[in-house]
Amino acid sequence: MGESISHQRFTDLQVWKQAREFKIRVYEIKDQFPPEEKYSLTDQITRSVRSICSNISEGHGRFTYKDQLNFCVMSRGSLSETLNHLIDAYDCKYISADTLKAMEQKYTDVEKLLNGYITYLRNSNNQK
Repeated sequence: MGESISHQRFTDLQVWKQAREFKIRVYEIKDQFPPEEKYSLTDQITRSVRSICSNISEGHGRFTYKDQLNFCVMSRGSLSETLNHLIDAYDCKYISADTLKAMEQKYTDVEKLLNGYITYLRNSNNQK
């Protein structure tokens, strides 16, 4: 993150790339849910996991660090919501303990990057 965020596209951000990989893996998992979950858990997890990357990218497109920070905080909320849905899927026996554990690790990886990006934005905002 040495380069100013205004000089790179959101698709260049490591946090967005990792969130995208997390999203793709969630898509693979949700496709295994039973049909009766189509309009409940499947729909909820789809919306929450999409929101992670969407908020990172929308924040990146905003003019102020404060706006960028706000969207990244929302992204972190969506990340947590997605993990909760994965735990729900495990509780309903739609995914295995191994799958949940692997996704918890991916969640942690994205969370660390997102927290680092949030810290960067907070520090950038405080310097103005």
